[in-house]
Amino acid sequence: MRKLFDLDKRDYDSCTKVFQRDSARSIIIQKGLIAMVHSRKYDYYKFPGGGIESAEDPRQAMIRETREEAGLIVREDTVREYGYVHRIQRSTDDPEECFVQDNYYYLCAALDGLTDQQLDDYEAGEAFRLEFIDPMVAIEKNRHVKNSPYDRLMFEREARVLEMLMAEGWL
Repeated sequence: MRKLFDLDKRDYDSCTKVFQRDSARSIIIQKGLIAMVHSRKYDYYKFPGGGIESAEDPRQAMIRETREEAGLIVREDTVREYGYVHRIQRSTDDPEECFVQDNYYYLCAALDGLTDQQLDDYEAGEAFRLEFIDPMVAIEKNRHVKNSPYDRLMFEREARVLEMLMAEGWL
């Protein structure tokens, strides 16, 4: 899979340990709009998807996470690799730990209709809701998130992937 870009804070020289947690995300486009999960708590957008469990294939993780977070059922015959973003930075929780994450993105289509979301406690607390949105609205929101406890790289990652999709003619 091609690397889309790096998000590297270069702030981890003093780290003595590494924590890696990769993720897989879906890119579902319908009528020029993009499927995004909206955090109503902090008002940001992310692609449906999430963490890859141990021994889980990234494609299967993306399909599972998209169903759980967004209620969308991915059509497996439509899944195509888009690319990945490599993120590395010092952990926000442990100054001796380096956080590494490869975020795998897949272009795909979903079946018509939705199933119930299956949100974990974190996702429910974020008040995640599926929206099909103009990509420029999501980019603008993500670049102006206020009062969030999360590292801004997460919001910027999604904005930059949206910009790439637009530049390449997907949106």
